[in-house]
Amino acid sequence: MPAATLIPHVFPVGAPGFPPYAFGARRARTRPGRRAWMALDPLLEAGLRRGRAEFNDARAQLGLEPVNRLHGGLSRKLCLVATFPQLEYPRDWPDHVHVIGPLLWEPPYHDVEPPPGAQPLVLVAPSTAQDPGHRLLRGALAALAGEPVRVLATWNRRPLDRPLSVPPNGRLVEWVSYSRTMPGSRLVICHAGHGTMVRSLASGAPVLAVPAAGDMAENAARADWARVGVRLPWRLASPMAIRLAVRRALADGELAAHARVLAQWTAARDPAGRAAELVEELAAQSSR
Repeated sequence: MPAATLIPHVFPVGAPGFPPYAFGARRARTRPGRRAWMALDPLLEAGLRRGRAEFNDARAQLGLEPVNRLHGGLSRKLCLVATFPQLEYPRDWPDHVHVIGPLLWEPPYHDVEPPPGAQPLVLVAPSTAQDPGHRLLRGALAALAGEPVRVLATWNRRPLDRPLSVPPNGRLVEWVSYSRTMPGSRLVICHAGHGTMVRSLASGAPVLAVPAAGDMAENAARADWARVGVRLPWRLASPMAIRLAVRRALADGELAAHARVLAQWTAARDPAGRAAELVEELAAQSSR
């Protein structure tokens, strides 16, 4: 039976000269830089071989034959990469891999009023899976107190272990609809989870990406490379550093312009419809 793979983030398979996936490093701009990344290929392949062994252990428990190729969990018939092509490094794409654009969904929720005023709105949208101590949320609220912005922040229904100080120019809520809030935001501060980041870019808002774990460092690197955001390493995310990063992001009109291009790209396409078409084509080919 033919199978397709849906990848809800950037394509994890590297190419010659690419930095290791999820390392959080930028693509090399020079030939020596590419050679330096290629020197890490043996280490990367060792990790992939270990992953293949674990994958084949799981297959054996199901009575399935082992696979010999690396990235054996990805279909060789059809891979749907649900991200912006603008976040993908240039490469020679296999015929079965299609970058269709982000697949956006969120639970329905009502409008939330931002703080009053005419200053730029900064949305603080932390991860729902990382940062249980709300370090980014606390740091952002402290950083932006007194800044010429309005701050709408959410704790995303993750319990606060101690009281949190909200500045006069801010408002803290339990939940927001990103699709309703992000289009009116000048900047979104987030951990760079893929879903939050691409929703912001699809809304035309650049990001301040403060990656915490998993693929967040990779997403932050791609946003920085594509000039749609500023990244701030997690270990440096003090209130002062966040304040300076926000000032930099708001002062750089090129970030907002590039984010608007991605919003226009989204408005002109139907990624979910394209994904359905490709799956139907695969099914039709297999039935012949």
